[in-house]
Amino acid sequence: PLTLWGGLIGGLVLGLVNTFKKVPSPALIVAYAVLEGVFVGSISQMYNTMWDGIVTEAVIGTLGVIGVTLFLFLSGKFRSSARMTKIVTVAMIGYLVYQVINMALIFTGVTQDQPFGLSSATIMGIPLGLVIGVVVVFLAAYSLVLDFESIKLGADRGIPAVYAWQGAFGVLVTVVWLYLEILRMLAIARSNN
Repeated sequence: PLTLWGGLIGGLVLGLVNTFKKVPSPALIVAYAVLEGVFVGSISQMYNTMWDGIVTEAVIGTLGVIGVTLFLFLSGKFRSSARMTKIVTVAMIGYLVYQVINMALIFTGVTQDQPFGLSSATIMGIPLGLVIGVVVVFLAAYSLVLDFESIKLGADRGIPAVYAWQGAFGVLVTVVWLYLEILRMLAIARSNN
């Protein structure tokens, strides 16, 4: 778990630095990508040890969502709007608050009999984590659309090439989030069988 925690904390720090830098730093974005790779690799190994084959399923699911989102974006059928972006932003903040509370309950042992904390609870026999997960996959897909639009707008306006790194950083953050969410949903589904 040293690689897990090192990748998580280092990636979080560099993610925040890269988010708030006015001019993208290719070196910091590459360093972020390396740390995220260490984190994602560590957590993937942990999940695959518990549920053999789950990582392959999560990768296929992630590539499927990215492919469909990119196809719909390129065909002009999936675009952002100011109103939808506000709704998605509020939903993302709500999800962040939910996850912070859920992690606090897990780490303090309040939900010790439920491996995924509040997400293990069921609604009409369906784990809450799966219901929330479907919504979060949509939020991540919408975030990809925002990333794609930002990249396209930058290319159309001819902004300096260094800003391509900012677009790559945005896509990387979204893809990692999407992958981890799909991995978590698969784990919840498998643990309930």
